[in-house]
Amino acid sequence: MTSALDRVLGARLPEPPEQLRRGPFRRGAFPSPLHSERRAARTGAFLGVAFAVCFLTGLVSHWVQHPPGWLSWPASPSWLYRVTQGLHVATGLASIPLLLVKLWTVYPKLFEWPPAGSPSRVVSRLSVLVLVGASTMQLLTGLINIAEWYPFGFFFTTTHYWTGWLAIGAVAVHVGAKAPEIRRGLARRGSAGATAGLTGEQAAERAGVDDAAETNGVPRRAFVVAAGLSVGAVTLTTVGQTLSPLAQVSVLGPRIPGVGPQGLPVRQTAARAGTTAVGDGYRLVVEGPRRLELSLADLQGFPQRTERLPITCVEGWSSNATWSGVRLGDLLEAAGLPRDTEVTVESLQTGGLYRVSTVSAPHARSPRTLLALRLGGEQLAPDHGYPVRLIAPNRPGVMQTKWVTRVAPGRGGIGG
Repeated sequence: MTSALDRVLGARLPEPPEQLRRGPFRRGAFPSPLHSERRAARTGAFLGVAFAVCFLTGLVSHWVQHPPGWLSWPASPSWLYRVTQGLHVATGLASIPLLLVKLWTVYPKLFEWPPAGSPSRVVSRLSVLVLVGASTMQLLTGLINIAEWYPFGFFFTTTHYWTGWLAIGAVAVHVGAKAPEIRRGLARRGSAGATAGLTGEQAAERAGVDDAAETNGVPRRAFVVAAGLSVGAVTLTTVGQTLSPLAQVSVLGPRIPGVGPQGLPVRQTAARAGTTAVGDGYRLVVEGPRRLELSLADLQGFPQRTERLPITCVEGWSSNATWSGVRLGDLLEAAGLPRDTEVTVESLQTGGLYRVSTVSAPHARSPRTLLALRLGGEQLAPDHGYPVRLIAPNRPGVMQTKWVTRVAPGRGGIGG
């Protein structure tokens, strides 16, 4: 493929004499045997798996919040979104040290001479530029989002989604273009695959590099151990925000289970949402053939149900809690609507993208979907949505609308 492209676009450029190379461009400027095809391929394989898992789970999260017409996201199992989003954030964070290690193994190629010896080399280098740029952008903005710090002027969700497609596409192109090198790098040392496609001189040079890395065992082992420890440290110090048993060692997790008002973390506070002044005049309106205007006392007069359900935030943290309140299906039935009616739920908060969310049929008819009045046996704290909040199984936290004031048939908000 490369030679065909070169024949179409032009012949290779002549290489300059060796004595004209200076600094990092001279032959042997990077003597470490760890800058090898083998290390790059094996690190790249781990990074590729992490990217694939992160991309697929990211698609799930995006489609749950912005469902395409063909998707009907289920209400059970209640922990499914917790697992997928936890994996998304965990693999994204683990990809950061993996990407740095991968770039370290291959950065000497930046100084190959000549810089663009053929038209195909120009195309190859440009594709690598897109790959590195998109990957770095994706991981950096994801990290910033977890910290809830938005110094940029663009909307994170949309940018993250489309950059993810760009990054995974660049990975696919890179793997296709570098397939022979990857195959050699992943082959066992000394096997036919390890030297397939190489000239005698290249095979001897490769064998020398690999032998140097194997005989000089301390640097090689130190490299592998350091890479593994960095990935393990990042994962261990953050994954407890989803995996509760590791919460005590996850010191870098932005939200820790059990910490927050009523023992539950919060993202959006009542003060920030402008909902701290809810008084006795509160009414929940349920639109339907029989329009309902319900006070808090009216809601307490309905049969009360209790469910143990997790709150799962898109930033990766999640926590189980015990909720009590009225089944959404009971209120729909009281308003003359079928229990599986798709409805929009509106919040008292005055603004924000997630002020309104859509509850699709699977969640509306689920007996576990509540308009909760109590958390852990206590009246809801203002930060958890007093006087009423939505809690439904297997939905992102941003779609578990707090400070609910209106329920109406039809689609009009985030999610499904």
